[in-house]
Amino acid sequence: MADIYIDDLAHPVLTDAQRAAHEYTCSLQVDLDPAAIMAEAEATTGLQDWGAMDFLERLELLCDEWRADDGLTPIGRMSLRGKLLQHATSRLLIHDMFKRHPEIHDIQIKEPIIVAGLPRSGTTHLLNLMAADPRLRALPLWESYEPVPLPSEADNGAAVDPRYQRCEEAWQNMQLMTPHLAAMHPMNPDHIHEELELMGPNFASYNYEWLSFSPRWRDHYYREDQTPHYAYMRDVLKLLTWQQRDTARPTRWVLKCPQHLEQLPVLRKIFPDATVAVTHRDPVDVIQSSVTMLAYGQRMSRKTVMTTALLDYWSDRVEHLLRACMRDRAAYPPAQSIDVPFRQLIRDDVGMVERIYHKAGLAMTDTARTALAAFATEHQSDYGRVRYDLKGQFGISPDELRERFDFYFDAFPFLRKED
Repeated sequence: MADIYIDDLAHPVLTDAQRAAHEYTCSLQVDLDPAAIMAEAEATTGLQDWGAMDFLERLELLCDEWRADDGLTPIGRMSLRGKLLQHATSRLLIHDMFKRHPEIHDIQIKEPIIVAGLPRSGTTHLLNLMAADPRLRALPLWESYEPVPLPSEADNGAAVDPRYQRCEEAWQNMQLMTPHLAAMHPMNPDHIHEELELMGPNFASYNYEWLSFSPRWRDHYYREDQTPHYAYMRDVLKLLTWQQRDTARPTRWVLKCPQHLEQLPVLRKIFPDATVAVTHRDPVDVIQSSVTMLAYGQRMSRKTVMTTALLDYWSDRVEHLLRACMRDRAAYPPAQSIDVPFRQLIRDDVGMVERIYHKAGLAMTDTARTALAAFATEHQSDYGRVRYDLKGQFGISPDELRERFDFYFDAFPFLRKED
């Protein structure tokens, strides 16, 4: 499979499909109004009980910030509104399920295996690899987007779950509109995804920063105690476990999210018996991968591509993640945690999983090894196809940017040995 080099990153040359999408939506007026979003969610579900209303402040902040962003295209606004509507709809459905079935709270999420690491540092591959083990429960993308079916779609006997079908249609559209983005970050329905998505119905997490340039949201997130949102996410995991209670589906979860790096004490509070695998990669590799991916996506969501702003923003965010990780790494003791150097993971991913399992008290059986090896072989070409040009596209050389992270290399010297 050929490498990908995006030679029009800052000044996109649109495909016919991309141009047609912009032309079709150019006069579209998108209403980023909390009341309108909530009213539509109520009409869709037939429900009106939102539970605790503290989420409203967060919803209003997101709408206000994105409404004031005149750099967004109508497609960008429509995508953001769609995500907020999806979260609002799920919130109503989740709260209704808890009201009707309080026994869900009796479910225990026991001894999860959780991957924490910078975005683009191997976390996705490691998660999906472990998810191939039939003894572990993981979260496919379609289920993370819509944890609870709509009342009209529950038990309707459809051959394909409508939630799965909607996710598949979005994946097909992504491959058409932004094919290189699809290559960098697969979003097919069966792809194992971050549990962070389950905080969305509580209008929480740093996920919104990935959806659009959102410094106000970031500052709010920094100030707010994330413990209630992690508890909410855990409770939705309980709900998902409960929904499959009469099947042979496993109940020990394997999870991952980069946000955990800066929330390790909170993670420990909510999942005290977890085993945590912390991935480590050169931050420059992480940043150039992230900003290239985000800049490419902006050809659809923004009127101009923000290469300089993206570099500044995500260099700061990566530094914040790393400094928080260094400060709080001891939240999980050695008996419950392991460091995973990126290049060691790439060289022997199944062997690394066996080391993680040893920490987690989970034996590596022949059946599990065969399943993991098959996944690794099948997906060996999924990653590393994009060629980056940090200096040419973002105006800074890798060595210049790397100096900013000497503190991290000093704390984890094995990263220097990997060079």
